[in-house]
Amino acid sequence: MAAPNAQIRPYKFKDEKVVKFAIGKALMEGLTVANRRAVFHPFTLSMWIALSCIMIQYFGWWPNPEHGFLRFFSTVPAFVCWAVPILALIDWTNRPYFEDATSDALHSLDVANIEEYYALSPSSGFFVLEYDGSIIGLVAIDASKDSQSNQSFKEHNKVKGQKGGTSSVAVIRHFYVEELFRKTNVQDDLVAFAVRHAFDSSGDVKEIRVVTSSLLGYVQESFGKFRFKIDGITRMKGVYSWTTGTMNLRRTDWIKEKPTST
Repeated sequence: MAAPNAQIRPYKFKDEKVVKFAIGKALMEGLTVANRRAVFHPFTLSMWIALSCIMIQYFGWWPNPEHGFLRFFSTVPAFVCWAVPILALIDWTNRPYFEDATSDALHSLDVANIEEYYALSPSSGFFVLEYDGSIIGLVAIDASKDSQSNQSFKEHNKVKGQKGGTSSVAVIRHFYVEELFRKTNVQDDLVAFAVRHAFDSSGDVKEIRVVTSSLLGYVQESFGKFRFKIDGITRMKGVYSWTTGTMNLRRTDWIKEKPTST
């Protein structure tokens, strides 16, 4: 039996549905992490226990020794009663940011016509990581003249007719690897491939930037391995706040590390 084949290849039109789903999934994954961190935050747990105990005291639901082992179940309704609204409040507070970010990404100019947009510059490229015939990751690097634009295709719906050319700053717009495969560090291969493609394809690219979130540690860790440096915090959002910031890699730093990079 042949071993499964793994490869990084350019995006094809047949990948559209899977790729767009992965772009959305990559962003919404942050919501899961943000909610989980908020739920298990010491303040949240303390508030949940305190409110539950107040309710138990008010209704006289403390365990009665006469009921044997079942006496402990008398407190369950109070804890469940407060868990539900606390979970709902956390999700209600965090969700809008991620839904807006996902909508913006899926309506962005580059996603409207991936093949044509990423052909505007030789240093641009949209690549998928394929394993055994299935897409398990992706990376999109934009070195076009619009690389730092956040226009949607509603605002600018004509990719055709856009001027080609290469910007001095390339931006990694999308990055994702299925959670099951992250332990093998395949995300490092995607980063190395994208960086090499951007810098080797055109000498005009002097810097690569990527916006990362503290919620997705595997992304920040992977880019950090390739000398990407945090260039300031851009936002603080959500319950208990999380940060998003820009990481960048200059060509000069990449050249210093190039001989030992994978």
